[in-house]
Amino acid sequence: MLRCALLVSALSAVAFPAAAQRTFPATALRGEFVVVQPPDVRLNGKPARLAPGARIRNETNMVQLSGSLVGQKRVVNYTIDPQGELHDVWILTASEAARKPWPTTQREAQTWVFDPTHQRWAKP
Repeated sequence: MLRCALLVSALSAVAFPAAAQRTFPATALRGEFVVVQPPDVRLNGKPARLAPGARIRNETNMVQLSGSLVGQKRVVNYTIDPQGELHDVWILTASEAARKPWPTTQREAQTWVFDPTHQRWAKP
């Protein structure tokens, strides 16, 4: 059993090294996310819904089931699908959350300038 746990730990480290920087699309917004009762969530204090097939990635970039996050408040980057539902959600590490500014609305994302190489936003 211990050997299995060590193997899983080693594979996790290979899959996503601690020092690796995740890249987020220019369409990703920042917000506060709480799973209420999957697929229902609260996003920035307002009711929202996870899209069918939505992906939630934790701080190590592993897929996490929404049911395991019920009631936990997390800072996330997220994308919205054409129906207005959450499609991709990334739970942020402390260093990712410290990267500011990051748009919280579509209007901000449309007016600010995004540098995808450095994962930075700049206000005009």
